[in-house]
Amino acid sequence: MAPNGYFLGMAQILVEGGRPEANLDRALAAVAEAAAQDCRIVVLPECLDLDRPHPSARQSAQPIPGLHLEQLAEAAEKHRIYVAAGLVERAGDRLFNAAVLIDPTGRILLHYRKSNELDIALDLYDVGDRLGVAETELGVIGLNICADNFGDSSAIAHTLARMGAQIILSPSAWAVTADHDQAREPYGKLWRDSYDKLASLYDLTIVGVSNVGPIDAGPWRGRRCIGCSLAVGPGGDILAQGPYGEAAAALVRVAVQPRPPIGRGTQISGALESRGYPGA
Repeated sequence: MAPNGYFLGMAQILVEGGRPEANLDRALAAVAEAAAQDCRIVVLPECLDLDRPHPSARQSAQPIPGLHLEQLAEAAEKHRIYVAAGLVERAGDRLFNAAVLIDPTGRILLHYRKSNELDIALDLYDVGDRLGVAETELGVIGLNICADNFGDSSAIAHTLARMGAQIILSPSAWAVTADHDQAREPYGKLWRDSYDKLASLYDLTIVGVSNVGPIDAGPWRGRRCIGCSLAVGPGGDILAQGPYGEAAAALVRVAVQPRPPIGRGTQISGALESRGYPGA
């Protein structure tokens, strides 16, 4: 691996609705496993503490900082690894579908709240109110969540790229109906298409990590989260993909090679135009 490259762990863990202690135990084990495999960053799923969009959040969601975040921060410091994780956040009388980036000293570098929240979850989560990147020794890191990277909401990732992000980490929860036939309709085209476009336009790496397991309550009751976590690198190359299935828990190690941003400020428009993107 080139001098500025490193390994990242995609932690495709089981998440059970309303069982924060069990979910966090699995998350902490994944952090330790990723560090043992020489990963510099580990990415965990969306709403890993309570599942999404699970009604237990109304009673069990914690603030950020708070109990759930503190456990992840302690693990990051213990294992000297960056941790990106999705958590349900209580902020006064509101709940957010949030994500954090924690550095190897346990410090919160980024605290993000999902902007492109699905209609079915808007009675539970408020819409996010922030966007940012963090400069680290591993490159400039951006953070968003799952549907923020839909093709029709890619402005969120475009903005992170314009802020200098060389890698975008996206805790996710990718679900299918109970009768989904993977052989007939392989999962993931939506994400491959979206990630490919962003990675090719900006020479960045984008990583989405989904949980696995059945959903037992809320508007998605009866669906299954099926992993298929995905990392796409500059040029749209698929770097790694997690296994499919509600029982397909796995830690997938990915070699990441950050590239310099394609420009700064208005320079970016010219670079995008030369790659066939007119802007919108």
